[in-house]
Amino acid sequence: MGPRGARCAHHGELSVFRRALLAASLATPALAQGWAPTRPLRMIVPFVAGGSTDVAARIIAEQMSERLGQPVVVENRGGSGGNIGGEIVARAAPDGHTLLMGVTGLLSTNAHIYRNMSFSPARDLAPVGMAYTSDMVIVVPPSLPARNLSEFVALAKARPGEMSFGSSGHGASTHTAAELFRMAAGIDLLHVPYRGSGGAMNDLMSGTLQMMLVQIAATVGAVRDQRLRALAVSGPQRHPLMPDVPTVTEEGYPQATATSWGAVMTTAGTPAPAIARLSEAVRAALTAPVAVQRMMAAGVDPQASTPEELAAFIRAEFEKWGRVVREARIQVD
Repeated sequence: MGPRGARCAHHGELSVFRRALLAASLATPALAQGWAPTRPLRMIVPFVAGGSTDVAARIIAEQMSERLGQPVVVENRGGSGGNIGGEIVARAAPDGHTLLMGVTGLLSTNAHIYRNMSFSPARDLAPVGMAYTSDMVIVVPPSLPARNLSEFVALAKARPGEMSFGSSGHGASTHTAAELFRMAAGIDLLHVPYRGSGGAMNDLMSGTLQMMLVQIAATVGAVRDQRLRALAVSGPQRHPLMPDVPTVTEEGYPQATATSWGAVMTTAGTPAPAIARLSEAVRAALTAPVAVQRMMAAGVDPQASTPEELAAFIRAEFEKWGRVVREARIQVD
C-alpha cells in the first residue's frame, strides 16, 4: 500500500474508532450512577513532566475534572521504571480518588525484570480504562550507511555486537520493542540504557548510538530536519505523522510489530461503582474533540476501553513482553 492509501486507511480506521468511542460514551453503566468523588482526585504520572505520557494524562485529567465535578490533579512521581509512581497508587486508599497513568513497561514488563519489585501491578492495581496508543519508529543517524531497514539489518549482521541501540531505560518500551525487533531480525546489538529518551536521542543524532526504536512524536522534527533517518514504523499500519515510512511488516518483520500505550488504573479493592464512574469519565474525556485533537498533535492516539477489556489486554501484553524479557535475558537487580 502506498503512502496515500495508507493514510486513507488510517483515517478510515480513526473514523470508525471515533464512532465506537461515541457509542461507548453514551452507554453509561447504571452502576456508575451511585458514586461520585467527594474531594479532588490525584492522577499519578510515574515519569517526569513533559513526555507524551505526561501530556496525555494532563489532557485527560482536565476533561475528567469537568465530568466528575472535582479537580483531577496530575502529580509526576518518576523513578525506577515507573515503579515509584505505581507503588503510590497501589498503596493508596481504595476509594477511587487516586489514579495512575500506567504504561506498557510498568503494567506489563516490570514484573518480569525487577526481582525485588515491592508491589504487583496485577494484584495491587485495578483497570479503569485504556487511554492511548503511541506507535514507534526505528531511527538511525544520517551518518550510518543504511538507507532502509534491509540495509540496516545487513550492516548489523556484518558487524555482530559492534552496533548499539539506546533506550530510555531497562524494560521501557524503547528497550523491549527494540529487543523484539532485534530478535525478529536475528541481529546482535548492544543495548545502552539512559535515564529518559533525551540523552539517548542526542547521542543517536551525534552518531554515538546506531539505532533507537522510539515514539514517533519524539522524532518527527529531527527526521524532518534530516538529523535522523526513519527506517520503519513498528505499528500495524503507516502513521499519518510519517506517511512515507513503511511498517516493519512491509519490510518483512511482522513479528516485530509493537505499540506503546497508556491506561488509567486505580487502587485494587476500589468499589465497582467508583471504577464504573471513573471509566465512564475516561471514555467521555476521549470523545471530546479538543482532547482528541490535542492528543493526536502530541503524537498519541486516543484509545478507549471498558475495565474488562483493559484487563484482558494487559494480560495479553504481560505474556507477550514476558517472552521478550526471557529471551533477551533482561533483568534489573
